[in-house]
Amino acid sequence: MKIATFNINGIKARINALPEWLAERDPDVALLQEIKTVDQGFPAEVFEDMGYTVEVHGQKSFNGVAILSKLPLEDVRRGLPGDDTDEQARWIEGTVMGEVPVRVCGLYLPNGNPCPGPKYDYKLAWMDRLYARAQELLLAEEPALMAGDYNIIPQAEDAAHPDRWREDALFRPESRAAWRKIINLGFTEAFRARVHGPEHYSFWDYQAGAWNKNNGIRIDHFLMTPQCADLLVDCQIDSEIRGREKPSDHVPVWVDLQA
Repeated sequence: MKIATFNINGIKARINALPEWLAERDPDVALLQEIKTVDQGFPAEVFEDMGYTVEVHGQKSFNGVAILSKLPLEDVRRGLPGDDTDEQARWIEGTVMGEVPVRVCGLYLPNGNPCPGPKYDYKLAWMDRLYARAQELLLAEEPALMAGDYNIIPQAEDAAHPDRWREDALFRPESRAAWRKIINLGFTEAFRARVHGPEHYSFWDYQAGAWNKNNGIRIDHFLMTPQCADLLVDCQIDSEIRGREKPSDHVPVWVDLQA
């Protein structure tokens, strides 16, 4: 089972590039972030014609997440538990019914800038709720993963110029401590379980020639329960797609599971 995560930075802007990439890589499941449209505005028929079931949790002009699956999906839920007043569309989950069922959770974690301030407070509070959901996934003792744009640079090697990010919400000590708190529950970070060393990035800003200079950061991640990590075959970043016409500022990351 191949599962991909991709922050597409607007489905309207990526309406040609996304189907092209899906046709090339043929993932069984694609978790999308920043679709930037309400549910009714998502062009589901484009992906249904490619054999995908489409589940959307959208929001007008901002945020928004979706699951595309060629395998049956069960028990789809929208919204991260823990705050009934939170109207931001940043979480969707469902069980993919492959040879081994896998619970997939697609997330778009808040950026948190500028910080300090209310947006950073919201980011850390959201991560507290994520921690609680992560505990529940572990207690189920089943294959499960949480994947998407975490807006977290885990380590210095995950940025081309880490010193430039010291006071950014993506790299502040509190952000990384919240990340490690989740990891330390017993999750495996799929990419680092397979690939080591610097210069592996999933995001390059549109400004200042960041792509051409490889001035990137790695902020798109898969976290896996032990039962899911046991199924892991590979995890890679499709960085070359960033150089294509009308790219997102993110690139897809995918895992291959024996499931």
